[in-house]
Amino acid sequence: MNKSILITGANTGLGKETARQLALKNETKKIILFCRNQAKAGAAKKDLEEQTGKKIFDIIIGDVADAQSVRKAVEKIKEPIDAVILNAGGMVGKTAGEITSSGMNNLAATNILGHVILVDELIKHGKLKKAVLSVSAEAVPGVKMLGMKPVAMKTSSEDEFAAVIDGSYFGKNFDPVQAYGYVKYAVTMWTLAMARKYPELKFVVMSPGNTGGTNAPDNLPPAMKFMLKNLMMPVVFPLIGGMVHKLEVGAKRFVDGISDDRYKSGVFYASKEGKLSGDVVDQSTFYTDLKNTTFQDNADKAIHRFIK
Repeated sequence: MNKSILITGANTGLGKETARQLALKNETKKIILFCRNQAKAGAAKKDLEEQTGKKIFDIIIGDVADAQSVRKAVEKIKEPIDAVILNAGGMVGKTAGEITSSGMNNLAATNILGHVILVDELIKHGKLKKAVLSVSAEAVPGVKMLGMKPVAMKTSSEDEFAAVIDGSYFGKNFDPVQAYGYVKYAVTMWTLAMARKYPELKFVVMSPGNTGGTNAPDNLPPAMKFMLKNLMMPVVFPLIGGMVHKLEVGAKRFVDGISDDRYKSGVFYASKEGKLSGDVVDQSTFYTDLKNTTFQDNADKAIHRFIK
């Protein structure tokens, strides 16, 4: 039972809907909306209060791509929280390949840097009591029907993970769509390493699946964005079946992952093989690299090379 939950990227899309659903659970007493923009966070808080009839939402401002911003945000958390949902992230857009002050490319910084620091700092200061849900994607094991190949690193060594994180792994032709799966693989393996490192806490990885009603397509190249929003999501995916669902369904995966004892620590849950919707299953049953504890530790070490 989680009485207090922090959600990153909580002012819109999956983060906001997850906050709404959690607020409707009787045991929830506080939800921290961890957002980058004060005005957007304030508007989300007001809307959530109106939708749920509850005044249990607090705001903490922090940028998950900025290490110092996250550390300052953790200082503002005065009481331990039960659970954290690491929702913020995405494909970023045109700036995905740019190198940030951390040495990570912007895609990795947005999806990895602040979340790792957030969890490290919460644990370090005794401010995390029960659970962490890390967000991944079916892009890791791949979806054959869509021509989406599984992440296939040569060795999953510490150096290779570091090359993914700084972008050098991809050479001169950095493709955010391809790189996204590799970045999510890195953060997934870090989460699985944390599950072994802190057995007293629950560390679950969950994909929201292919969810409508989010801003995710906005960061895709224009042609791909047009195809996805106007053809694939409304027409093709529903016809195929098992390939798309509503925002409420994607968010419920997060709510269940953090709340339901059926979802175990140290497991990456996502759609069945070749699907983007429907029931979630343990991805290691068909993407076996997830079970490799050396690979998990290599991801953890590589990520911490960039954290100072």
